[in-house]
Amino acid sequence: MEATRLIAVRHGETAWNVDTRIQGQLDIALNATGLWQARRVGQALAEEPIGAIYASDLARAWQTAQEIARPRGLEVGAEPGLRERAFGHFEGRTFADIDANLPEQARLWRTRDPAFAPEGGESLLDFRARVTGTASRLAERHPGELVVLVAHGGVMDVLYRAATGQELQAPRTWHLGNAAINRLLWTPQGFTLVGWGDTGHLDQGTLDEATA
Repeated sequence: MEATRLIAVRHGETAWNVDTRIQGQLDIALNATGLWQARRVGQALAEEPIGAIYASDLARAWQTAQEIARPRGLEVGAEPGLRERAFGHFEGRTFADIDANLPEQARLWRTRDPAFAPEGGESLLDFRARVTGTASRLAERHPGELVVLVAHGGVMDVLYRAATGQELQAPRTWHLGNAAINRLLWTPQGFTLVGWGDTGHLDQGTLDEATA
């Protein structure tokens, strides 16, 4: 079976990214900077032979995907399996609020306990299974093609770990910037890393995803 080439893109910036407020599966739209970043990533990928585009159905990812799809007349496939990790009662709170008011839960979250799930949310184990299963299912539809997946910082983190063999609890040393271009290969044997964190199309800095 031919490998599927994947371009994985994190959505553009939102006001909640700037405020270090956890979005999770709340539907937060792009801010002005995020819309600019989305247009820039669309321009950067304009000459790529993209066969299909799939995106999380949350507005910040959906808006970003539309800027990639529009120049080439492609439809974006809505894929709830590419949503950000569900953070339950963490959603809407700032990092500082969680650290101050939920110290034990904050410790489990920040030390990346794989089994820990905020109330109403997902564990890292469940999140990884959802993301890798979804990405594999989508890639399997397009052997030999180039497919774009537009999603979230946590999703990018899961894909990087899957492609490099990093454990869920391994400290993160890789960047998860807004609107960065990340390249992978998929075969039935799994994911392989090709290139990561390309922000050359952005002429100003991007915020890293500190929650993943």
